[in-house]
Amino acid sequence: MADTVLGVTYKGGVVLATDQTNARSILTYQHNLDKIKELSSHSAMGVSGPNCDLVNFTEYIAKNIKLYELSHDGMKLSTHAQANFARSELAAALRKGPYQVNILLGGYDTKKEEASLYTLDYLGSLHKVDFGAQGYASYFCLSIMDRDFDENMTEKEAVAVVDHCIQEIQTRFLLSQPNFIIKVVDKDGVRVVRAGKDPADT
Repeated sequence: MADTVLGVTYKGGVVLATDQTNARSILTYQHNLDKIKELSSHSAMGVSGPNCDLVNFTEYIAKNIKLYELSHDGMKLSTHAQANFARSELAAALRKGPYQVNILLGGYDTKKEEASLYTLDYLGSLHKVDFGAQGYASYFCLSIMDRDFDENMTEKEAVAVVDHCIQEIQTRFLLSQPNFIIKVVDKDGVRVVRAGKDPADT
């Protein structure tokens, strides 16, 4: 719940953002963690939760999506299919060894030429949304997104909505989250818009 994941759709893409803090209990380990995992050339998931589950689950989903593509003559899974696969894996793990992760999964489907965003929680629920937030940040951000969201927004306007949310978090939230990474998924693929600290600098 202390992690922050934000997502906003706009006309032609999705903006995903997460804080870059890696912490446990009363300790902070790093401020440059990348919590947005690229699943395919045109999809990514922002994940909140313990670092071990975050890494294990995102790697597992990404590698299985790649395996599907290799096993089916290069056929790529749609964003909808990827979200449902992730949901089924979360649900299957519930009675074995649950992943303590909450997710925003965004992607751009080149065939349909449209972007979509899905929210998943650790219990295996799945919903398609226009915008979303995971963690305590949702208390600050959902009202901002609800007011500012417009389905015809440009990328610049969608990033501005996310920036507004980040500003509110850094002003109001009890916990310190000094760095955020923002990524965009559109027809050109997944790219980094801005990062508070370089994730490669470890």
